[in-house]
Amino acid sequence: MPYLAPTNQDEAFGFLKSDHPRIVAGGTDFFPSLRQGEVHENLLDISRITGMRGITRTDSGWRIGAATTWTDIVRAPLPAAFDVLKMAALEVGSLQIQNQGTVAGNLCNASPAADGVPPLLVLDAAVELGSSSGLRTIALADFILGVRKIDMTPEEMVVAIHIPDISSTATSAFSKLGSRKHLVISIAMVAAVVQVDAGKLADVRIAVGSCSPVARRLPELEARLKGLAVKELAQLDFGSGQALAPLTPITDVRGSAEYRLDVVAELCRRVVIEACRGN
Repeated sequence: MPYLAPTNQDEAFGFLKSDHPRIVAGGTDFFPSLRQGEVHENLLDISRITGMRGITRTDSGWRIGAATTWTDIVRAPLPAAFDVLKMAALEVGSLQIQNQGTVAGNLCNASPAADGVPPLLVLDAAVELGSSSGLRTIALADFILGVRKIDMTPEEMVVAIHIPDISSTATSAFSKLGSRKHLVISIAMVAAVVQVDAGKLADVRIAVGSCSPVARRLPELEARLKGLAVKELAQLDFGSGQALAPLTPITDVRGSAEYRLDVVAELCRRVVIEACRGN
């Protein structure tokens, strides 16, 4: 199992083109998934590549390097709208996993229960991919295609996640329901970013994870909430009509499909109200 650890992107792109190695960074998903005795032909560790770790301000928003860890996210000085991502970061496994696991790895693993996906969806994140042929950027909503499926060729790797500018007065919240408090795969989770002006919701973004093959935004519910007074939220039926139509939950050992839909409607209410409290 050759181990490749380049220090620049061009070298990494060359390895990807010639050898098609398995990409790793923190390795927190890769190594536990190996069966006893299983080996891969080669591994490409991107964690040492210059510019692949850290969060920087750009002319149009923020850039999160692909090898940025969840602990990096928690410690970074970011606007209140990013609280949703920091709250999710604290739910990613144990402290040791947060120290080692990367944001891009969480996306590329493409689990329906990936904690980082709903927060990044409500932040309108895009994924930058690189190869020897150049760079391309794709919306996160289009990057994850299904369970363990992403829009990335064998010659590409994630270079960064980009988040566009957002109002400095926008606030956010995240909630995850599991069978216990910590170290758990979620039954359902909800992320929200809101903008409150004069006591009313001027903008609302809501995304749900663990209730469909890919985390989903809820456009009908978002549209319904816009213009409402914050004080109206407590009595509103968040699950009525087609509000939860994008979701297709399954029944498994953690909960039934019906239970997930009931839970997620209440989680949406709680998370939106919690986000509004920051205004």
